[in-house]
Amino acid sequence: MGTKFTIIDDGPRDQAGTAGFRATQVSAHIDGERVSIPAEEIESALGWHLRDEGLCRGEVCMPVRERSTLATANGIDLQNFARILDRPLAIDIAERAAVLGTDAGTRRGRLETLEAPDFELPDLQGRTHRLSNHRGKKVLLIAHASW
Repeated sequence: MGTKFTIIDDGPRDQAGTAGFRATQVSAHIDGERVSIPAEEIESALGWHLRDEGLCRGEVCMPVRERSTLATANGIDLQNFARILDRPLAIDIAERAAVLGTDAGTRRGRLETLEAPDFELPDLQGRTHRLSNHRGKKVLLIAHASW
């Protein structure tokens, strides 16, 4: 049994096409900055599994050239997993968490439309606002981070 680790990934889209984010706890083996997740937990958390054809989810398979760098004795190497899927990855070892970003094809498609992806956030009074409710209007977004 490994260390508990949280993987944050974009989940299924709702009826409006907005992707939600889901956090899934898995066990992990951590070696310095490298994180490996057991193959069966990658499949249950993210839907991907390693087959002879490559890394597959449903009928979609991504070829894996150097299988030994992806599948190790400790499980699936998370950095190589993200690289094969062409998804950005942010790992915080101290917090035992990782976030898988959206693949390059999806990001490229969003940039081509020049339309921001929909999301919802509460305002200071707690009222929820969706970006899609303001389509066709100019919107000023102000973001702040404490780091």
